[in-house]
Amino acid sequence: MLLSRYPRRFLAHLPTPLEKMDRLSKALGGPEIWIKRDDCTGLSTGGNKTRKLEFLMAEAELAGADLVMTQGATQSNHCRQTAAFAAKVGIPCHILLEDRTGSNNPNYNHSGNVLLDHLHGATTEKIKGENLNMNAELEKRANDIRATGKSVYTIPGGGSNPTGALGYVNCAFEMLGQFNDRHLKVDHIVHATGSAGTQAGLAVGLKAMNAQIPLLGIGTNAIRHKQEEKIFELAVATAEKLGCPGMMERSDIVANTDYVGDGYGVPSEAGQEAIKLFAELEGILLDPVYSAKGAAGLIDLVRTGFFKKDEIIVFIHTGGSVGLFGYDWAFDMDQMWQVPAGR
Repeated sequence: MLLSRYPRRFLAHLPTPLEKMDRLSKALGGPEIWIKRDDCTGLSTGGNKTRKLEFLMAEAELAGADLVMTQGATQSNHCRQTAAFAAKVGIPCHILLEDRTGSNNPNYNHSGNVLLDHLHGATTEKIKGENLNMNAELEKRANDIRATGKSVYTIPGGGSNPTGALGYVNCAFEMLGQFNDRHLKVDHIVHATGSAGTQAGLAVGLKAMNAQIPLLGIGTNAIRHKQEEKIFELAVATAEKLGCPGMMERSDIVANTDYVGDGYGVPSEAGQEAIKLFAELEGILLDPVYSAKGAAGLIDLVRTGFFKKDEIIVFIHTGGSVGLFGYDWAFDMDQMWQVPAGR
């Protein structure tokens, strides 16, 4: 494969840890669950987008970009990581934040990821509307700026294009090395899937290495067939970029979208339970939008017997815990302020 031939800005803290979650595994009655800590990639609390940005921002620098632009939901982890990466390499960043929830909560609109966007020096503008093609809106605004003579590099939502997906091709190689070092015979890899770049890259990397480990994406927005088609199209394009046309098959892509809840950006009851379990049993923080819904799917599939007690499962933590500060209203604070029995 041609992965090493593509420009890359080595800023992520790699390899990220692979840790066994003993207490969660025991609480769920098996299987043996491990976690790939891609919340530890560095740059403004980390997350999965940093891997993608290593390739995307290297491309932006080579293009001589005067400005980097991207888009996402109000509490977008991708936008926050893009703003941090842009600050690190010294390129101005402008972000389009889509109002997907209609929330008027001040913490949702100004704290969490939004606060960090601004601390990293990015400028933002709020976009309202229904059924907008945000990547098209991004290009429209970028073209207006290009007309003034500036060079603008645009990054699609989630950093999910063939260049960004290279970051997760590399992650697949990294994980397989860790599995080998620990003598782990992994039966399933599970993660949250949204804009498709993470799953597309992983699928290409695993297929290229003939890993034969089933990869399951737990959807956070689209219905199953749309999500799977989006991932497959990106996986095909990524494989072609790496000189492996025709490698990917439709059966390589599997998503479960039963845990979306009331929609993207809206916390779910199962997701909130997942946040509590990971925090209380493992000291690990999830975010309500993305990683918590992936974890909710993992937990339910264990409880319902989809994953067997004697199997080894790896959950990829895609980061995003800073988003908790934009979703404090989703937690029962009165219940949290409890005095231990006997006091």
